[in-house]
Amino acid sequence: MKKIKFIILFVLIMLTGNSFAQTATWNIDPVHSKIGFSVRHLIISEVEGRFKSFEGSVTADKEDFSGSEIVFTLDTKSVFTDNTRRDKHLKSTSFFDAEKYPEIIFKSTSFEKVEGNKYKLEGDFTIKGTTNHIIMDVIYGGTIKDPWGNMRAGFKITGKINRFDYNLKWNKLLEAGGAVVGKEITITCNIEVIKQNNPD
Repeated sequence: MKKIKFIILFVLIMLTGNSFAQTATWNIDPVHSKIGFSVRHLIISEVEGRFKSFEGSVTADKEDFSGSEIVFTLDTKSVFTDNTRRDKHLKSTSFFDAEKYPEIIFKSTSFEKVEGNKYKLEGDFTIKGTTNHIIMDVIYGGTIKDPWGNMRAGFKITGKINRFDYNLKWNKLLEAGGAVVGKEITITCNIEVIKQNNPD
């Protein structure tokens, strides 16, 4: 009888084991993070930019972060390319239409380890009211406790999108062929997140 009880208890523990896994929320530290992009200009070079204002979080129940839920939001009015005239153009209806569409939103659908510290991040990316599914590469930099006792984790995220897929269709052709601004946008994000204290 005791043996049967032990087996039943063991099975119950195995079936409910996941309930003992503690889910943690990690918020982006904007001071130590950067969400940037680059695009070809006049075919021969690239222009880089970034968003000054953004927020996001990672919800994880595994130490290696696999299977985590990732969400981030960018303020389109905060786009910055170190040129006032160009920034104004990007905020206009020709590009982001920042007054009508104040946010760019990403919500993950999958975050899985490929090998070692390499991951694949998939999700829905919304710009200017248009949502497309994208896949990005992630390098997990590791987790560490800072001098103030906070747990931090770092990630580098890279990917590419076609701006025409998001109705960012302003274009001007060159006489020699090609466009002033390329269609393909390279996304590069260096993200540092801080683990939040779980409520009692």
